This record gives sequence, structure tokens and C-alpha cells, in this order.
Amino acid sequence: MAPYLSCFSPTCGSRYGLSEIVYSCGDCGSLLEVVNSFDDADPRQLKSLWQRRRTSLAPLDVSGVWRFREMLPFVTDTARIVTLPEGNTPLFDAPRAAQYAGLAGLQFKHQGYNPTASFKDNGMTAGVTQAAILGMRRVACVSTGNTSASLAAYAAASGMQAVIFLPAGNIAYGKLAQALEYGALTIQVEANFDQILGLVLELAAELGIYLLNSVNPFRIEGQKSIVIEMLEQRGWRVPDWIVLPGGNLGNISALGKGLRELHAAGLIDSLPRVAVVQAAGSAPFERLFREGGVLRAVRRPETLATAIRIGDPVSWRKAESEVKELSGVVESVTEQEIADAKAVIGRCGIGSEPASAATLAGIRKLVRAGTIEPDADVSAILTGHLLKDPDYVYRYHSGQLKTPSDEPIQSTFGNAPVTVPNDRAEIEELLLRSADQ
Repeated sequence: MAPYLSCFSPTCGSRYGLSEIVYSCGDCGSLLEVVNSFDDADPRQLKSLWQRRRTSLAPLDVSGVWRFREMLPFVTDTARIVTLPEGNTPLFDAPRAAQYAGLAGLQFKHQGYNPTASFKDNGMTAGVTQAAILGMRRVACVSTGNTSASLAAYAAASGMQAVIFLPAGNIAYGKLAQALEYGALTIQVEANFDQILGLVLELAAELGIYLLNSVNPFRIEGQKSIVIEMLEQRGWRVPDWIVLPGGNLGNISALGKGLRELHAAGLIDSLPRVAVVQAAGSAPFERLFREGGVLRAVRRPETLATAIRIGDPVSWRKAESEVKELSGVVESVTEQEIADAKAVIGRCGIGSEPASAATLAGIRKLVRAGTIEPDADVSAILTGHLLKDPDYVYRYHSGQLKTPSDEPIQSTFGNAPVTVPNDRAEIEELLLRSADQ
């Protein structure tokens, strides 16, 4: 059966063709997803094929997304694929982080090793490819950082114009710099992410601009490759838990879809549990699972982890379904917990942006609560690179980091630079003291 777009709501069932430019169901307003059929898949053959492609120099095989292109069958003309390439991100063992969390072992799948240094590239290659298939000339997104950097790069690679809308003053400069460098038209709006997204959804339809936020179902298609590659790296051994941060919730939506399809295709024989971790000041999804009912937006979301500073996540219904399907949990963590966890990840020789560190902070909390067993097999996703927000790092280690409400964050694992005079004896003494620590 050929792929098609379907309303995600189980009570609706409306269908759309892949060539239709539509982001939500016209009948009920729910988000859409690409429906694929893997009934005829041969798991052994696919695993062997994907393994052989790892030694190929063909551009599509070099990509850690399109190497698994049988799982993304919406593309029939592979000549239209836009790749930098992306994916092929490492899976690190992190014993020091495991000890901090109270686990026997822990692995980090680090998406910060992508071309624009975040997990967004896995989805953006598929989204921009679909834009190319549709003949679009302009693509746009609303972003607090990572999406804008990724969109700008892939648009530049494809010859399209990128239009970036971002909340004025609410973006890490390491991310804004990328959008500017890649030539995107960058528009700062004096509003928050959720308000701007509503405006841009209207403008995109009127002006013929293809929107590539996570409301775009093709973004989710590419993003699901993260879990495909992770499981391949693990020898197709499914972990007990996969943990990831939650902002606009496209990542958990993609991960859940990828796991369901891998299971349906016979590539894995079980499903893991999942945990989504939000920052306490931007945690409407965590409150939904704690209190029940429907999601109530946080009108003024606050966190220094800008990548997850989203108060009204558009993908919450998809995310809710995936978390429940995977017997998952949702947790929130404080700014102090995020900052300390980030420093611990760094002590493993692994750098990450603040939002990524919410994973370790959440795991530690869930282990202490008895939700995750100390001997559980846990893999976590780090979404972005350390250099996405270097100012945060310096402020933490120098004791200058404060919460959005101006409360000091303790440098529990601080590593401030040491200033000494130009005195050989004093420098020698410092080096001798440090050797004893």
C-alpha cells in the first residue's frame, strides 16, 4: 500500500494525498501523520542491506537518515532528496553519568553530532526534501534556536529561501548565528513561540510558504530515524527505557512512531518504556500526566533551556498517545537539576546544550522515585551540542548563572578558571596542588 497522510485522531480517519500541502485535519483540526505499510518487510534482509550501506560512499547511503530509506517510502524519486549528510551520531557509554543517576549503566545517543549540531537535522532533511518534491521555493519555521539553524542550512543546500521567525530576545546566540550565517531571512517578533506559530500558520497558507515546524508530518518521518539508528547501534537489542527531553513534543512523537513501525516490520520483538522530561517552568505536558484532563498551556513558559521553553506544544496529542502506548512517564526538573546534570554529562567528556541535560536530571529523579530500577538498561537522547549555548556553560562554572526569576543557581560541579600572576613559582605550586586533587 502506498503511503498517505492520515488524521492522527482515531475517531476521525480523514485521509489526504502526499502532494497536498496540509498540516492538520480539515475535519477535526488534529495533526496528520504519514501512514506506511511494512507488512511485506523482510527484517533480516533490511538489516543486512542497511549494514552493507555503511561501507558505501553513495550520498544517500552516507546519510544516517536515508540509509534507512525503506522506512521512509514517501520519497519515490531519490534524486530530489536534500542531504548534508546527517545522522550517524554516536552512542556513548557514560559511566560517570550513570553513577550520578543511580544506574549501573547509561548510554547517550548524541544528536549534537549532526551537521547543524542538533537532532533537528534528522527531520529537516525529510521536510526540505518534501518541499523540493512539491516544488516549493520558500520554507519557514518558528524557532527558539535549533529548528531555525537546521532549516536555514537545508534551505541553503537546496537553493530555497529560508524565513525564520523567532521570539525577540529569547534565543541562544550560538543558534541565531547559524541562521544568519546560512543566509536565512530572520524576523524577530515581540511575542512568545506559541503566539508566533499561530500567526505563521496563517501567513504560510496565504503566501505559499512551506512550514517546517514539527506540525509538518514529514519532519516527524525523518526524525524517527534517530531511534532506528540507535537500535541498530545496539545490535537491535531494545533497552528497558528511552529518555528524552520534551518541548514542542515532536521528538517523542517521532520516536514513538518509529518504534511502532519497527515492531510492525518485525525488526524488533519488543517495545521499550519511555520517559519525557520537561523543565519545571515550561511543563504543561508533565502537568497533563500528573493531573489528567486536557493540556493546559503555560502562558509564560520560563527556562534557561531555551530549546524546550514552549508552553503550548502543538504535538501534545500525538505525544500523549505515544507515551501511553509505550507505558511511559513524564517528569519535570528544576533549573538547578538541569544545570548540575549538564555539568555531570560534561565530566563524561560529552558536551550538551541545557535542554539535553534534562534527560539525566529526569533519570536521576525517576531512579530515586523507584520508577526506573537501578539495574535497568537505559538509553537517553541528547538533542543538541554544548556549543549551542556556551554562555550558559561559562556562567554556571563561574558562579554567575541565575534562573529566569533571577535566583542564583549553585555551581555544584563548578570548574571556574583560575587567574594567577606571571610568577613561575606560584604557577608551579598551583599545578602541584591540582595534581593531588
